[in-house]
Amino acid sequence: MKAGREKSGWKPSRSGPWPIVQLGGELAPGEREWLHTNGAGAYAMSTVPLMHMRRHHGAFVAMLEPPLGRHVIVSHGETTVHVEDDRRTYRLSTHQFPNVAPTLGYRLLEYFAMDPIPRWTYRLGAHTLERTLCLARGRNESVWSYTWYGRTPAKISIRPLMPLRPIDSLMNEHGGMMQVVTLRPGAVELKPVPALPSVHFTHEGMFMGSPDWWRRFEYLEDRADGLAFQEDMWTPGVFELVLEPGKTCHVAVSVGSPLQGRPAEIVEEAVEFLRARDLGPKRSNAVRVLAVAAEQFCLDAVSPPSVAAGYPSHQLFVRDWLIALPGLFFAREQYDRAEKLLAELLRHQRGGLLPAVVPSPGAQRARSLPDATLWLFETARLFLARLGPRHPFMVDRVFPALARAFLRFTGPRQKLVWQSADGLLVTQEPGVALTWMDAQVDGKPVTARSGIAIEHQALFARGAELLTTLANFYGYDALAARAGEAANRVRAVFRSRFWCVDTDYPYDCVSEARDRADAWADQSVRPNALIALAIDPALFDDWQAEAILSRVRSELLTTQGVRSLSPQDRLYMGHFGGNVAEREFAYHQGTAWTHLLGYYVRAAHHLWGDEPQGSDELVRLLEQVIDSAPLFGQLAQLSDGDAPFRRRACPAQATAVAEILRALVELGG
Repeated sequence: MKAGREKSGWKPSRSGPWPIVQLGGELAPGEREWLHTNGAGAYAMSTVPLMHMRRHHGAFVAMLEPPLGRHVIVSHGETTVHVEDDRRTYRLSTHQFPNVAPTLGYRLLEYFAMDPIPRWTYRLGAHTLERTLCLARGRNESVWSYTWYGRTPAKISIRPLMPLRPIDSLMNEHGGMMQVVTLRPGAVELKPVPALPSVHFTHEGMFMGSPDWWRRFEYLEDRADGLAFQEDMWTPGVFELVLEPGKTCHVAVSVGSPLQGRPAEIVEEAVEFLRARDLGPKRSNAVRVLAVAAEQFCLDAVSPPSVAAGYPSHQLFVRDWLIALPGLFFAREQYDRAEKLLAELLRHQRGGLLPAVVPSPGAQRARSLPDATLWLFETARLFLARLGPRHPFMVDRVFPALARAFLRFTGPRQKLVWQSADGLLVTQEPGVALTWMDAQVDGKPVTARSGIAIEHQALFARGAELLTTLANFYGYDALAARAGEAANRVRAVFRSRFWCVDTDYPYDCVSEARDRADAWADQSVRPNALIALAIDPALFDDWQAEAILSRVRSELLTTQGVRSLSPQDRLYMGHFGGNVAEREFAYHQGTAWTHLLGYYVRAAHHLWGDEPQGSDELVRLLEQVIDSAPLFGQLAQLSDGDAPFRRRACPAQATAVAEILRALVELGG
């Protein structure tokens, strides 16, 4: 990964897989984003010089109602340092306002590092200021620390800018802020928004109340996405502290209750936890980087535990949760945590099916989704390989859930999912896409993959085979026979229905009807055949597997992911941009998805075996994706299908990190 890091302007620190970037007063090296989380849904996120580019950025984004009630409490800590012996005042902030260049705080920024918490080093004349930001593990608390390396004391002023709104909205100036402040020694309590909990500040200086509005901050990523992009922020006043040479002072903010513990101890606890996520020098640099990244999606420091699908804004998608679990936890040998999170997910099974998303406490259950339930079998197969059939979790929780799902799939015909006359699995609902390609515009699916989807047959056949093994082991002979027959029927019929001679590639979907005049088959060259090959190679002969991989390499594979549609298709859209509708159209019509590289590696590795040259090529492909990521140490959801393959959509995606990490470990990383 060395060459990639040098090109991208960052390198790992001496103490682990933590990125360090030297800015030297230049803005361009600071365009990348960073992310810091606390295991309970709270996060801090921005670009390197803290110039927010999207509404979801913030110095302290609290989780008020787990698992999805994120609010931007403090967007910025507007910081000014006054050095008496220089008679100079330094403003450290960088913002974008209308029709002007960014403010110049970035010119003072020498270094940025995540080692493992965000750390900024500023050169202020002959002096150096180091500041860090740290979230308390499992609590809505944030500690800002300032260490002064100067000859004489200095004064620092910190003005919190507080939009106090959900992450997906924006704040505009209004007269409804409650400007009542409660002062105590070293503490400030305020509740400017009656509907939100109190906000508590702890400090080591003095607070001067001067409530006001700062106006018209601009978010350039939101503007590029065709969204509203200007915001106003309220501030309660200014904290002033004295910086003593060689000493560290703190300002902390918490939501709902005062700070629990001393700031230095909170920082020490978080740093110790995060450093322990590093797998150590015996693993490759790429594996170490992604092992640290994986932790940011694990929200098990709060109840109920969950897996975040992505940052900065994503729901708790069940499909993503199941796909990500093996890579996030098995690749790091954290089986107990994986059990805990799968057990939480299984609580939501109803009528054999899992929901599309995990509902918030008290919220209405989302619609059931057979596609998500099918991924349960694939995840359970990997649990079995690591826990064995005698493990209580497999016996008491996993096997019953699989049996319920299988009986739902193969029982009397109901809506959403049923078996065709020849044994294939049909997933269908009028006007709704029931596969992972589920983007909609004006309530209609962009990719209408109704009927019999190729990857569903692979998941069903492999899942039925798994259930056969478990049912035989536990003595459920009738269930074992039924599941075994289902697996055999799917594989037999699959071969006669899915191979397209005209394209030398499988059909993407086929109709339930086979011999009627309205029978159809979709010849679109999509990556779903690759997914099917990776999950159940028994569906294909070796020559078919070679043909699939050859077509994927020539038409779908890019340096950043696997395209969702061949560029030769008339519906291909390789650019992900424009307004919301245009982006929805592009999601599955040509954009390259990062996590699909995991299936490419799995399928290729199965076919080629452990041939060193092939494995080295695959490792280089995956390392290149890590090096060019727009967010330090994280992987984006997708990229444009066309060069230069700019990373798009969610900048930190759980399935992307999990699948690439899993692939690297399986390749010997």
